[in-house]
Amino acid sequence: MQTYSLSQLTEETLKALVTLYERPDVSDKWDDMTLPLNPEEIKLLNYLKSLLQERQLILMNEATLWARAIYPLLVLAEQGHIQAWSGVALRASYPTFELEGEADGALAPCIAGRMHQPYLVVHETKRGLNAPNPQFQLYGEMLAAAWLNWKNDAKIDQEIFGCYTVADSWTFVHGIVGDIETEKPTFTVELSKTYNGVWEAERIVQILKSIVAKYVSIST
Repeated sequence: MQTYSLSQLTEETLKALVTLYERPDVSDKWDDMTLPLNPEEIKLLNYLKSLLQERQLILMNEATLWARAIYPLLVLAEQGHIQAWSGVALRASYPTFELEGEADGALAPCIAGRMHQPYLVVHETKRGLNAPNPQFQLYGEMLAAAWLNWKNDAKIDQEIFGCYTVADSWTFVHGIVGDIETEKPTFTVELSKTYNGVWEAERIVQILKSIVAKYVSIST
């Protein structure tokens, strides 16, 4: 069985492994994700935005941008035992292939100090002319996370969320992975519009909070 590195996935490789269904237009499902922020969250978010508005974000290296503009928004979405994580190792063993690598971040349960199956994975786009397409790396990370959740609950269809960031912009992805035990699983995805991490930070956090709330309602 061949093992594929998440960081090297391409559209061609991914389509050879799974049957990929991509909605051609932007899904409107994200418009319904409007879980409100509480006063403390709004205060923290406004402070963060005031700092980011004074910075040249496009000139920051990836690690600095992650620490200043991406990870703090993930933290604002935490609820109960669902926490934000960085450097998340992922490994999945589908019937005919394996996936292995690391997601830049995730929202996932913390139990006894350990991360359990992630419900949302985050991919920070790498820079450079030869950098891989972030979309298909994220798809691979979502497939790996869906497999981990399937091992935990064995649901026929696994719902999984992801997002990729380009500088301070966010694009969300909703996925359903099916036929996991077959030679070629199915993967259906719907993308959001691209949100600006400064001017639309509140909408980003609302979406993240809605995703966490959905997970909490399912798991309780």
